[in-house]
Amino acid sequence: MKVKVFDEEHEKDLETEVNKFLNENDVDVIDIKLSSSCAIYGEEQLYCFTALIIYKDILEE
Repeated sequence: MKVKVFDEEHEKDLETEVNKFLNENDVDVIDIKLSSSCAIYGEEQLYCFTALIIYKDILEE
């Protein structure tokens, strides 16, 4: 079993990266965990969108 972590500032960027990984790799997805957080730094709002994919390589099975 393996994991892959994605961390992006925008949810659409996270979606793009996860879809790219799934389309480019021959994997059997076991689970996907999603997390989001927001922080205030001065007058800025900082967002963090994170996905953890738990998978197995199909070629290794």
